[in-house]
Amino acid sequence: MDVFGLLGNPVGHSLSPPMHEAAYEELGIEARYVTFEPEPDALPAALAGAEALGIAGLNVTIPFKRDVLDLVEPDDLAARIGAVNTVDFSGTPTGHNTDAEGIVRAFERHDVDLAGSAVVVGAGGAGRAAAFALADERMDVRIANRTVERAEELAGAVEGATAHPLDALPDLLADASVLVNATSVGMEEDVSPVPEAALHGGLAVLDAVYRPVETRLLREAGAAGATTVDGAWMLLYQGVAAFERWTGREAPVDAMNRALRSRL
Repeated sequence: MDVFGLLGNPVGHSLSPPMHEAAYEELGIEARYVTFEPEPDALPAALAGAEALGIAGLNVTIPFKRDVLDLVEPDDLAARIGAVNTVDFSGTPTGHNTDAEGIVRAFERHDVDLAGSAVVVGAGGAGRAAAFALADERMDVRIANRTVERAEELAGAVEGATAHPLDALPDLLADASVLVNATSVGMEEDVSPVPEAALHGGLAVLDAVYRPVETRLLREAGAAGATTVDGAWMLLYQGVAAFERWTGREAPVDAMNRALRSRL
């Protein structure tokens, strides 16, 4: 029986176990998905122990995504983003970032054409994944962040990207086709990081927040005629990408989606 899992601290809130377990059940795979919660200074030992025990693959979450980068062989995308969220132990431990693929596949699920200009709000981990993912799709990426210096740092690493303050959002969105909220704004309070008047029907809007599933940003975007993509789709497809990398099999997306949304 193969064992996969999630490495983070804390991990008790994670929705990854039921999502992956549903995939194993749907395809008749003898495997389990478990959670591991080492102390931050025990990360190297935890990874070494996982490899020694024959763990087949690990997802990685806060606070370890950046630190894992130095403990595995990252692929090109993970190295550029500067974070690993998936480790494959088949051979030399390799690190991947499926958050970027999750964003692209979430948009594709909603028939969004990734062309033209994209606005990414936030320059943290999710913002980095979004910026690199959309730039790799040949989009013109504009990064807006509360601290402009962080946006400038990220824009400097993403080919062709530009950095902007949050008050520039109305101008940035006027001719944009894609908007990604990569901040936590809207998770704890019913607020939006984007002025309602800046939203329009030509946008496809993905909010990385998935609790609540329908944020104020998505409600207002929908009212403006935009295509809306909730954060659970991003969460789903980063898991789908990890599953497919580990198993070499096509993921049962619908079964994983049902398991995920039944717990939201």
